[in-house]
Amino acid sequence: MIVVFVLAALLVLAAFVALHWWAWRRLVRDTTSGPGAARRTGTVVLVAGPVLMFGALIAEQAHAPFWLQRTLGWPGFLWMALCLYLLLALIVGEAVRPLVRRLVARRARVETREAVPETVPPTAPKPEADAENPPAPSRRLFVSRVVGGAVATAAVGTVGLGTYGVLNGPRVKRITIPLAKLPRGAHGFRIAVVSDIHLGPVLGRGFAQRVVDTVNATQPDLIAVVGDLVDGSVKDLGPAAAPLAQLRARHGSYFVTGNHEYFSGAEQWVEEVRDLGLHPLENARTELPAFDLAGVNDLQGESEGQGPDFARALGDRDTSRAVVLMAHQPAQIHDAVTYGVDLQLSGHTHGGQLFPGNFLAAAANPTVAGLDTYGDTQLYVTRGAGAWGPPTRVGAPSDITVVELASKQA
Repeated sequence: MIVVFVLAALLVLAAFVALHWWAWRRLVRDTTSGPGAARRTGTVVLVAGPVLMFGALIAEQAHAPFWLQRTLGWPGFLWMALCLYLLLALIVGEAVRPLVRRLVARRARVETREAVPETVPPTAPKPEADAENPPAPSRRLFVSRVVGGAVATAAVGTVGLGTYGVLNGPRVKRITIPLAKLPRGAHGFRIAVVSDIHLGPVLGRGFAQRVVDTVNATQPDLIAVVGDLVDGSVKDLGPAAAPLAQLRARHGSYFVTGNHEYFSGAEQWVEEVRDLGLHPLENARTELPAFDLAGVNDLQGESEGQGPDFARALGDRDTSRAVVLMAHQPAQIHDAVTYGVDLQLSGHTHGGQLFPGNFLAAAANPTVAGLDTYGDTQLYVTRGAGAWGPPTRVGAPSDITVVELASKQA
């Protein structure tokens, strides 16, 4: 197993080095006429970027001092996103390069015919370049600069817009979900579903405040925080999470663990959110006036003997009442169906976060985003409020979803 892991790691590293060599060749070497400041600067950027990226990953996994994680986090994780879109843009650039080359060659032939009068013999010497009229770059260099510039602009622009979308805060999404067992008096009950905030070295207290303000502005009846609140310890991120104490809902705020809580000290975070006024549901259930609200631990908790226990959370309930289940991962839907859950609320997938990551997310999860039905159980998956790694989303905008429950008897 260790040999397989080492070989896989070496293969990934080799592919990563090959990508950066390709990027250097196309964006630096081919776009510069020779050694100089421009080529040196481009080379430094393409070397420093991956160094910072691996530094950010190692610092987070090794629980390095938080100041170091924050210092490396922004440039390192942004480079991670930039790598993806440089790769995609370079592939497109290779496809269009022959077309650009032909267009430039055709334009050059037309300009030559228009510039040379018929009275001038074809063998006449060309005017020499001087200081005021430097020679134009070669056709190959010009094509490389056009394509390279387009590639860099597309990649940087995509990452820039995706990062602005995250930092600007999640948008509010609204959906109505009918429940057969919901009494008429609870028609219109609103649950604000929040997931994957991912407070950490990059997204901090200011982002948490923005999420809280957005949730409170929806004036929900209940708030469901369905995991992956943090990427770090209570010691480092306690101040960042403090705004959660301001969450307001008529029937309270509830929390279940996500997989990242188990990388960050789940027991300590459960106590911390309790101190902030949220109600942790650790394989537990509470009876609200109109329906039951249950929560199960994340699957990652099995590594610490704290995995999901559906029997404990749902085994002895009154099955004539509707039950809404908070479970971080959509993959937990199959147990929810077995226990007759009416609606499961999940996150975890980020909707793929960075296109084409949605295809990878679809391979690992039964539902990537939105509402689906499994047997008699409905599953709603939010794309989440924050982002893991790069504070960037492309093709998967962040959201806080207000789920409005509808009674079929209304």
